[in-house]
Amino acid sequence: MGSLRLTLCTAVLAVAAFAPAAQAARAADGGGVSVTPSAPAPGADLALRVTGCAGRTATAASAAFVADARLTGAGGSLAGETRVRSSIEPGPYDVRITCADLEMKGRIIVVAATGGTVPATPAAPVDAGGGWTATHLSAMEPHAVTPGTGHAVTGLVLAGVAAVAVVLRRSRRSCGTD
Repeated sequence: MGSLRLTLCTAVLAVAAFAPAAQAARAADGGGVSVTPSAPAPGADLALRVTGCAGRTATAASAAFVADARLTGAGGSLAGETRVRSSIEPGPYDVRITCADLEMKGRIIVVAATGGTVPATPAAPVDAGGGWTATHLSAMEPHAVTPGTGHAVTGLVLAGVAAVAVVLRRSRRSCGTD
């Protein structure tokens, strides 16, 4: 029983001794702020994660973002998403996270886009299982559809059948065979 107590006390002392160093390292690397991807290109989507915030919500703001990111979560870990401006120049940009109990700072480094540019909106129909119909209908030019001769003939035939049915029904009632 004595060795268990000694082990626990040693562990507590080690955690207490190294906690300030860990806190200083965390503050030096952006205060618990992580960004994925770590080096985004203009127009890229970002996932932000913040640790050490006691609140359930926070806001991440940067000149590099299209809009401020709303971070949500619990247990000291918050996450959210935003997008890098497509017209931004490559370089470092500060990120300011405002929590309920503190303000943290981080930094992202925007890199030059490789290849083509990222489109802001989809350029083609989404492949969602529509098959040929989705592709075909998206390529068609819209035009007004008006009733033609076939529609008129079908309507007149149906109206005639309905009129004959009404006449037959009335004639049966007048004869008392209903």
